[in-house]
Amino acid sequence: MNTTANKITMLRVILIPVFMVLAYLDLRIPAVVVFILASLSDLLDGYIARHYNQISNFGKFMDPLADKMLVLSCMCFLVEKGQMPGWAVAIILFREFAVSGLRLVAAERQHVIAAAWSGKVKTTCTMIGLCFLIVFREYPELNLFVTAVILITTVYSGVEYFIKNWSVFKDAD
Repeated sequence: MNTTANKITMLRVILIPVFMVLAYLDLRIPAVVVFILASLSDLLDGYIARHYNQISNFGKFMDPLADKMLVLSCMCFLVEKGQMPGWAVAIILFREFAVSGLRLVAAERQHVIAAAWSGKVKTTCTMIGLCFLIVFREYPELNLFVTAVILITTVYSGVEYFIKNWSVFKDAD
C-alpha cells in the first residue's frame, strides 16, 4: 500500500466524506471541485500505477471500489435531495454488481476482462452528469436528462460486457 498510486487511491476515499459534508452544507461549487478532484485522481493513480510499475493487488481491489464509493455516495445524496430517482440508482447498482460478478467468474477461469470503451464512456458521462446535478439542482428537466444519459450509458455498457464475455459462462459448474 506504500506506492504513490495506492496513496492517491486512498486520498480519493478520504475525499468522499469531505465531498459529502460540502454537499450537505449546500456548498455546491466547493463540493463539485472536491468531486472533480476525486474523479480525476482515478486517472492519475492509474497512470502512475502503469507507468511506474506500481500495479498491486491492493490497487486492483481498492481502485474500482473507491470509484464506486464516490459515485454511489453522490447518487445517494442526490436521491435524498429528490434529484435522482431511487429506481435509477438501483439499476446502476445492479449493473455494477453484475459486471463485478462477471469479472469474478472470468478471473476464476483465468480470463481477464479488459475495460471496454463503452465502460469508459459510461464513467465519463456519469462523472460529468453528477457534477451538473450537484451544481444545477433547480432544473428538473436537466436532472431528468442527465439521469437518462447516465442510465442509457450504464445499461448499454453492462449489456455489452455480457455479450462480449458470455463465453465465460460456458461449461459453468
